[in-house]
Amino acid sequence: MQSATRLLTAVASTIVGALDGWRFCARCGGGLQAEENHLRCTSCGERYWANPLPAVQVLLERDGRVLLARRGIEPRLGYWDLPGGFVEESELPEHAVRRELHEETGLALETADLVRIDIEPYGDRFVFSVTYRVTATGDPVPADDVVELRWFSRSELPDEMAFPGQETVLRDWAQR
Repeated sequence: MQSATRLLTAVASTIVGALDGWRFCARCGGGLQAEENHLRCTSCGERYWANPLPAVQVLLERDGRVLLARRGIEPRLGYWDLPGGFVEESELPEHAVRRELHEETGLALETADLVRIDIEPYGDRFVFSVTYRVTATGDPVPADDVVELRWFSRSELPDEMAFPGQETVLRDWAQR
């Protein structure tokens, strides 16, 4: 019976990987117990889930080329990425697109149309990644956590992007 309990705990901990290592409740300090897809405090009953983090990214095309950003931070430091970032608490995704595009490229958003949503690995977490096809004004300049910006044609896309869903986004774009 004890080995079955350990196995159940291991499986539940794997499912809530972002909470691996959590042993105590942030509210009361009680012990945490693994349950199906979450942890529960054995003292106060508080529950903790490892939900994906909300993020946005943009697909910006000009003159048949797409703008990509080289990552200046982990995870995936140095890999090409679609410009974007995390949605702030209470921020609408459309506002996050405008803010992140400006923060990382200096560009001013004109239009944004939803393309797709992916769940992406991001270090030891997962991201709920919302991709928008955008138009923008201005000349891009790398800033924030971007070390380089570059326009890529359909025939010169990088072999590997920072995150797998981006490869799907770019493959679909290249086939249009």
